[in-house]
Amino acid sequence: MEILGLLIPVSLFLGGIGLLAFVWAMRSRQFDDPDGDANRILTKDWDDRPRP
Repeated sequence: MEILGLLIPVSLFLGGIGLLAFVWAMRSRQFDDPDGDANRILTKDWDDRPRP
């Protein structure tokens, strides 16, 4: 039972780091291409030169 005194704070700390990373990714617009890959995979055109 003494190990819970260590594991609970460590797990809360790691969960907080994960939450901060997710919030950072959302604010830096990492997920702002809702139509890009979804439509690109359905086309028959070859994309030899990706956009810069």
